Amino acid sequence: MSVIRPVYPFSALVGQERLKLALILNTINFRIGGVLIRGEKGTAKSTAVRGLARLLPQITVVEGCPFSCLPTHPAGMCTVCRGRSSTDEALPTIERPIRLVELPVSASEDRVVGSLDLEHALTEGERRFEPGLLAQVNRGLLYVDEVNLLDDHLVDVLLDAAAMGVNTVEREGISISHPARFILVGTMNPEEGDLRPQLLDRFGLAVDIVGLDSVEHRVAVIERRMAYESDPAAFMEQWHAADLEIAGRIGMARELLPHVQVARTDMAVVASLALQLEVDGHRADLTILETARTHAAWSGRTYLTTGDIRLAAQLALPHRMRRQPFAEVLVDDKRIAEVVEQSAQAIQQAAEAQGDSKKKTELINVPTDTNASSAEDGMAAQGASSNDSQGDQQQKAPEGKAQDIGQSFQAKKLEGDRDQMRRRAGGRRSRTRTSRKQGRYITSERATRVNDLALDATLREAAPYQQQRRQEARNNGIQYKPRRVLLKRHDLRQKVRVRRTRNAVCFVVDASWSMAAEERMKATKAAILSLLHDAYQRRDYVGLVSFQRTYASVLLPLTNSVELAQRQLKTMPTGGKTPLARGMLTGYEVLSRARQQDPEVIPLLVLITDGQANVAMGSMAPQKEAYQVARFIAEQQIRAVAIDTEQRSFDRGLTRQLAQYLQGAYYHLDDLKDGKLAQMVREQMQHER
Repeated sequence: MSVIRPVYPFSALVGQERLKLALILNTINFRIGGVLIRGEKGTAKSTAVRGLARLLPQITVVEGCPFSCLPTHPAGMCTVCRGRSSTDEALPTIERPIRLVELPVSASEDRVVGSLDLEHALTEGERRFEPGLLAQVNRGLLYVDEVNLLDDHLVDVLLDAAAMGVNTVEREGISISHPARFILVGTMNPEEGDLRPQLLDRFGLAVDIVGLDSVEHRVAVIERRMAYESDPAAFMEQWHAADLEIAGRIGMARELLPHVQVARTDMAVVASLALQLEVDGHRADLTILETARTHAAWSGRTYLTTGDIRLAAQLALPHRMRRQPFAEVLVDDKRIAEVVEQSAQAIQQAAEAQGDSKKKTELINVPTDTNASSAEDGMAAQGASSNDSQGDQQQKAPEGKAQDIGQSFQAKKLEGDRDQMRRRAGGRRSRTRTSRKQGRYITSERATRVNDLALDATLREAAPYQQQRRQEARNNGIQYKPRRVLLKRHDLRQKVRVRRTRNAVCFVVDASWSMAAEERMKATKAAILSLLHDAYQRRDYVGLVSFQRTYASVLLPLTNSVELAQRQLKTMPTGGKTPLARGMLTGYEVLSRARQQDPEVIPLLVLITDGQANVAMGSMAPQKEAYQVARFIAEQQIRAVAIDTEQRSFDRGLTRQLAQYLQGAYYHLDDLKDGKLAQMVREQMQHER
């Protein structure tokens, strides 16, 4: 007897109205394209998703089908069910709840999309498909926590399947497709890195949430959570009626959705909105209309209002507006509302001028109903508190004067030859061997277990022995299919692939008085910002260490959210003495921890200093101690680049000597502008230690 795991009721969530509405709209209409939930830790992201899954109605599926095919819709069936439905045989059916499938961050591609057993196909002459998570989640809800930590190619696969409703697995000329229609919900903490703009655009809706800023609301959260943990069954029973009400509204909205009409003027308003806000592509236009239709059905209407369009745009546009890595999103809910109203008025006036205003005006200017208005008011308040809270989230800078960031330079790509270590983590900078079924196939090898069959190499290995093996089979009375290739275990070859992997780049920045002089820190920050742009494009992990006075501070642990690095860079003060050894050692510790957590990451320390040390950690002379720490870092296989900020006219060669102890590249800050730093770092990364 299975035990039902208690789930926190969806209706018991306090606040977060925009989050709840975005989830509900996606459950009503699969075509919206999923929702991305971005927010700080502990803001009920996962709780909301799991709670909503319990509200969804049961579905009818073909019994025994691994893809949960809908028995009344042949076009959306798998090949097996479609073949059975074409006969007079009645498909057996069962009722079951909609599945919530959670995708682990560590999932492999085969675990997600499924795999073809090529070894079985060659040895037995039969195709055998092992379904993955996309088969299990068909007609269900796929929840990806920390979606920003997934490899980009896996996110692409998920979004493609969600958009097309079909998952196709192809291996060595063998292809199998099956239905994969599901609601995709991704959650992420922006502090741990962001998704590329191209992937953000593929999510239908996005919601940014923060913790509640009202004492009353926070107390309500505490009270309800304590009541739930004290007696989950009683708490769920208390909120059962409210959950049933939401589930009933979802069911009615699904039935009403096909009857919601979209007037040409509604399309014109959406198109005008996209043009005025300079939105790239057409995906946003379609998503806004689908979301507006769905919100109208949720509100019990069969026509759209400007309120529906405004709400849809507020959910579908902000995450699509960023074009550059560090660009600020200048559009907000208020701006979207203004543009929608202006567009609606302009189109109405144009329609009146053409003499057919009566019908179109009714469709555009029907007042938004009370429920929609209250939801929008709550979301506007939540958006305002989100902006305030985001400002409060920035860490306060240590004492000292913060220097502005100068004009950034053009960063060039940092490439490196492939290394020989086999890795699983993906990136875009250094080429490395990989154990995943991604990357360029370069050669083949023997393997104990073959999971990425090199078909060409296997056939080449087996070809010379086919005549002999067929004769042996006939002599032994073994029956085999005429075109079957007779293989033995030692014929099988595994593909060897190379792909690009990530670096962990830790900037160790001298923030002492010597750096603050003559605004050298301003130029230094500009140089770091240029390198951060390159790190963003190459999907590297970036960390930031500052040292001044008698201590070193980790301003930013290693992350691929370079926007956080830039934010910390702006608030980094200068002043005090120069604990150079302490700063380098702290940077080493950051990279060492990263390598312990992921042995496949490639560490790189970028030291930006004038090379002068005047504070020691022990009894040794400060400068000598700094050189000793540099020698230790080199012995630990940490690659390094030293950037000299000393004025050329007063250059004492301290940073150059430091680079020699680090066994790393040396460069001067003034030479960053022509891109030679990128070349130097590239050359440094090409040498194996």
